[in-house]
Amino acid sequence: MHPPPPPAAAAAMDFSQNSLFGYMEDLQELTIIERPVRRSLKTPEEIERLTVDEDLSDIERAVYLLSAGQDIQGTSVIANLPYLMRQNPAETLRRVLPKVREVLHVAGVEMQLTAAVSFLTILQEDSVSIHTYAHSFLQVILLHLEHRDAGVSNAWLETLLFVIEVLPKETLRHEILNPLVSKAQLSQTVQSRLVSCKILGKLTNKFDAHTIKREILPLVKSLCQDVDYDVRSCMCRQLENIAQGIGTELTKSAVLPELIELSRDESSSVRLAAFETLVNLLDIFDTDDRSQTILPLVKSFCEKSFKADESILISLSFHLGKLCHGLYGIFTPDQHLRFLEFYKKLCTLGLQQENGHNENQIPPQILEQEKKYISVRKNCAYNFPAMIVFVDPKNFHMELYSTFFCLCHDPEVPVRYTIAICFYEVLDALIDHLPEILELMSTGGESSVQENKFSSLPDLIPALTAAEQRAAASLKWRTHEKLLQKYACLPHVISSDQIYYRFLQRMFTIMMTNNVLPVQKAASRTLCIFLRYNRKQEQRYEVIQKLIEQLGQGKSYWNRLRFLDTCEFIIEIFSKSFFCKYFFLPAIELTHDPVANVRMKLCNLLPKVKSTLKIPADKHLLQQLEMCVRKLLCQEKDKDVLAIVKRTVLELDRMEMSMDAFQKKFYEKDLLDQEKEREELLLLEMEQLEKDKQQNDARPMSDKTFEKKRRDTKTPTLPKSISVSVPGPSSGTPSTSKEIKKSKLIRSQSFNSQAFHAKYGNLDKCASKSSAGTYTSSVSGLTKTSMISLTDDSFRTRNASSAPASFSPNAPLPSTSRGTGNSADPKSSGSKDAQPRKATLKSRKSNP
Repeated sequence: MHPPPPPAAAAAMDFSQNSLFGYMEDLQELTIIERPVRRSLKTPEEIERLTVDEDLSDIERAVYLLSAGQDIQGTSVIANLPYLMRQNPAETLRRVLPKVREVLHVAGVEMQLTAAVSFLTILQEDSVSIHTYAHSFLQVILLHLEHRDAGVSNAWLETLLFVIEVLPKETLRHEILNPLVSKAQLSQTVQSRLVSCKILGKLTNKFDAHTIKREILPLVKSLCQDVDYDVRSCMCRQLENIAQGIGTELTKSAVLPELIELSRDESSSVRLAAFETLVNLLDIFDTDDRSQTILPLVKSFCEKSFKADESILISLSFHLGKLCHGLYGIFTPDQHLRFLEFYKKLCTLGLQQENGHNENQIPPQILEQEKKYISVRKNCAYNFPAMIVFVDPKNFHMELYSTFFCLCHDPEVPVRYTIAICFYEVLDALIDHLPEILELMSTGGESSVQENKFSSLPDLIPALTAAEQRAAASLKWRTHEKLLQKYACLPHVISSDQIYYRFLQRMFTIMMTNNVLPVQKAASRTLCIFLRYNRKQEQRYEVIQKLIEQLGQGKSYWNRLRFLDTCEFIIEIFSKSFFCKYFFLPAIELTHDPVANVRMKLCNLLPKVKSTLKIPADKHLLQQLEMCVRKLLCQEKDKDVLAIVKRTVLELDRMEMSMDAFQKKFYEKDLLDQEKEREELLLLEMEQLEKDKQQNDARPMSDKTFEKKRRDTKTPTLPKSISVSVPGPSSGTPSTSKEIKKSKLIRSQSFNSQAFHAKYGNLDKCASKSSAGTYTSSVSGLTKTSMISLTDDSFRTRNASSAPASFSPNAPLPSTSRGTGNSADPKSSGSKDAQPRKATLKSRKSNP
């Protein structure tokens, strides 16, 4: 055949002589292919028989096709029976259903299966009343229960079992239970007796205990002793449903003896059915029955299982976890150990054989046996969480770790896959302890900080990001929320740059796009903690700018609401001066927001906003706050917002303002805020020290220069109530500049470990501790090292020297700090509040 033209030439086809001959060959081949199709078309006589008058109604067409049509047309009508019942139930019952009964007497398998499904659909759609359904359809279902084809019989049985659930008790007694007495006799076929077993299991829940004991249990006992082992096995599996219907006392007296006898049956399938039923009924029996009756049977079954068919081992391995859980309280230490060893043996079943053989040389029976062994080990992996509970989690390493290792390294993928899936059993516990787990991973179990700990975990960050994305894609928003909350520990585990480049933007995305409010708030709080421990000033400014521009000034009111949530977290996590410097003005600016919900949320936040102010340094901010509140009182038109404004005004009037100097009534809160501010200043100090260290690699700094820089940094004296422990030489002995520098560099490398040392939870507890009237430093790690608390003057000097070019006066961030702003901000440079601030610090020295 001639090859097709290239794609580029498809639009402009070349009808040259060669191409034309090629297309002629193609057409000839298509003609050859088409000939058999033409031969298979229907003849005019056949088409005439399949043609139906278009003017007939749906009911008339159905009657015609069931009477004179072919089987495929009759099957189509029966499949369409639910539609006919919805459109015209009366006519369908009167004219179509009698024809369906006639057709089903001689119908093939496909039509029978279709009818069973259609009858069930009509029942589920409630097209007719239950009384009408029983009168019209029940006899048809019962009639075909013993169809010679097993598939058809099972289909009608499934429909009947659904019907039994909704039929009234009297109908069940007369139409099903009474005929069942004869159907369950030995004179009936095996199929009839099997159907009787399944119907009895469903009927038990429909009658009272007296009727069950008098009419149903005799039939149950008869079928449990049937001569055919398939019938005995089928009836044994129905004993679970019967026991749940008759209650505990009748189960112990009537069902348990039958189970004991069936567990000793000569047929392995019957013994297996008895074992599985006993396991499923463990909760019904009391301790005495479990210890004296069931436990010996289970022990005997397990001991004989290795000598029996592998199918029994498959079932036993699957139910072993439930079995150990149900019998946990009655095991003796020796029995406990035996069951544990039995489980361990099943976990390695089939692994002792030589590997590397050629499958083509192994007999089929051996290959089939190996497949069953794989199923056993897979079931053991499925039951592993239950076995952890069985041995007690504290004994896991000693008792089950080697088995766990073996399952995780099983040569077969299904086994390893199943043990991996089992981790969902402990997912919540895993997330709850995620900070401790990550800390151990990052330190290798060592308490000391390792400089190269991040490089030893190359897969950690991809795993963390993949876990968050998978949680976000699932419908389990609570798991996603908890995971985001626990990611607040990351500053203690990975570097600030890694968080900035791999996690910060993701938190922004969640805050702005996720539809679940708790998830958005969790992302917001975690982002604030990331910002709190970010160690680069330029990155911090960029995050602050994005929060203000994309959230606080965002087009969506939903984003502006999240900005207020973020402001609340900022107040909780950061110092007062930090909030006032960057977020005070953008927050109160939302008093002019066009959306009432935003103004309402801001009014609720105003008391916390006011609590960040200190007088007299923040007097100008207080004036702006009061101006915004007055505008709300005068101009607010929404009655709900106005009501909240009035309530908030009363609360603001009752609030007492903090002073720059320590006051006794605010002493604990002021101490807490001072610790937060000290950490923030120390971050800036460490950033400068790291830059100095990088410069020293190329040009070493002299001790004299370093000492001059140290002297330029004024260190205020802390109140006597604050204890600062300094390692090494005493505070009264002057240290050399090299020692100071070394100490600062050590702090720079280990700040996350000390200030955040698994105690990031202190940030969660800050507000509660201060309100309860008891104070514990939230940065206990910092007070154990030589911390340098910088004055606002030194902070301002350092900012002026290290402010990034991207944050020039042309595009400044909102800055309302008490004289601690960046020199690039003209409003904060040379602030008239600087002198009162210095006087306050001096008063702290003289009046601790």
